[in-house]
Amino acid sequence: MDTNITKLATLLNHEFSVSEHLRVALSHSSLAVPGPKGSNERYEFLGDRVLGLVIAEMLFDQFPNENEGDIARRHAALVRRETIARVAKEINLGSFIKMDEGTERRGGRSSPSILSDCCEAIIAALYIDGGFVAASKFIRNYWSQILMETAKPPKDAKTELQEWAQGRGLPLPQYSEVSKEGPAHQPSFVIKVAIEEQLSAKASGNSKQNAEQLAAELLIGELKNAEAK
Repeated sequence: MDTNITKLATLLNHEFSVSEHLRVALSHSSLAVPGPKGSNERYEFLGDRVLGLVIAEMLFDQFPNENEGDIARRHAALVRRETIARVAKEINLGSFIKMDEGTERRGGRSSPSILSDCCEAIIAALYIDGGFVAASKFIRNYWSQILMETAKPPKDAKTELQEWAQGRGLPLPQYSEVSKEGPAHQPSFVIKVAIEEQLSAKASGNSKQNAEQLAAELLIGELKNAEAK
């Protein structure tokens, strides 16, 4: 195992029986290695599902008196790209990712998208190498504090944006699909949200619902910042 991978394994508090799992998890698609095992994209797919399950289990145990809608909103906030990237930054994951020079020059090591994808791949590597216990241990270690930061269930962004518009006598937000890309098993949707034509934002996600939430979140953030000035 090379020094870089050994250092990260120490930070993850897991002794890998097969170091190749961690090597693949750190390999960004920009390396252009042919074949499905050449980058961490398959690991990212698996890690996303493992993360979602562990977070769901944590919320189910921690908030026994909340209904499905409440814990679903908590869940969405905890598995969103920004939260995963926050954890990735805590373990300085960007310094370990293997990527091409062009991606690195464009800020790849600090990109929330690349960081969150790689963090999910790391979770998959832990799961493949050490089973559910190893992956769950890592997730619980880094997500437990984040989980407790919000006393009340967060409002989903679409609801918050709708309430913002209604409170100002504006039309309800309208969502439209701009494009759909990628393979059937891993699509990427670009959604535009608009409140009247001059107030709009676009975002991409792995489902229409996810992209709508991200677009609403982006727009409500811009509107709040504008009001604060």
